[in-house]
Amino acid sequence: MNSLGIKPLVHGGSLSRQVSQQLESIIARQEIPVGDKLPPEGALCDMFGVSRTVIREAITHLKSQGLVETRRGIGTRVLRSVPEHKNPEKKIQLSTIEDILNILELRLTIEPEVAALAASRHDEQDKQRLVELHQKFLQACKQTTQARDEDLAFHAAIAQATHNPAFVTIYEQWDVGAIPRAKLMSVESGSQTTYQYLEKVSQEHADILEAILARDSKAANAAMYQHLNRAYKTYYSYK
Repeated sequence: MNSLGIKPLVHGGSLSRQVSQQLESIIARQEIPVGDKLPPEGALCDMFGVSRTVIREAITHLKSQGLVETRRGIGTRVLRSVPEHKNPEKKIQLSTIEDILNILELRLTIEPEVAALAASRHDEQDKQRLVELHQKFLQACKQTTQARDEDLAFHAAIAQATHNPAFVTIYEQWDVGAIPRAKLMSVESGSQTTYQYLEKVSQEHADILEAILARDSKAANAAMYQHLNRAYKTYYSYK
């Protein structure tokens, strides 16, 4: 029970609110990292000593903050370590092609070096997380989704693998808008085009992952640059 630093609940107050506050703190401390799942509902009931109704209400609150998402048959996964609307005035809104190009320019400046550092610094836990998230991305692509959540989680995990919290903080400022696939899919038409686009992204992710796990910083930098630069050129063509 104490492995996550869970404290006894105070009876008399809202149990679901107490649970959600503790889970929010656990997520903020990254004891359950972005991309990882919360313990199953039954396990959370045992940890906190409450009913499933209380746990479900607490999870609903976390979802309203953009901290987690729940998928049937999969569980509840952490999307970010701080509430989505904690600093709404700093929220990046991507509503035009120009906005998308601006964020991709920023990512091109930062992420190749992030990938290079991840290649040299990642540990076994980082390796397992990256492999798992890559597989989740592939699965999401097969389910005919745009896989934006899985895409962002993969990139955020690379930042985590640098073991530099400053890089992690940058990713916390973004939501799936930083993976602006919906904008492209509204320009392109046809499921085959979407499938081909995601196939290309999947291969680029695989190249990045392979370089990181091989501890080849130069190759990781190049693979990430190629991945983002290809996206930049694609969106630029729609200006």
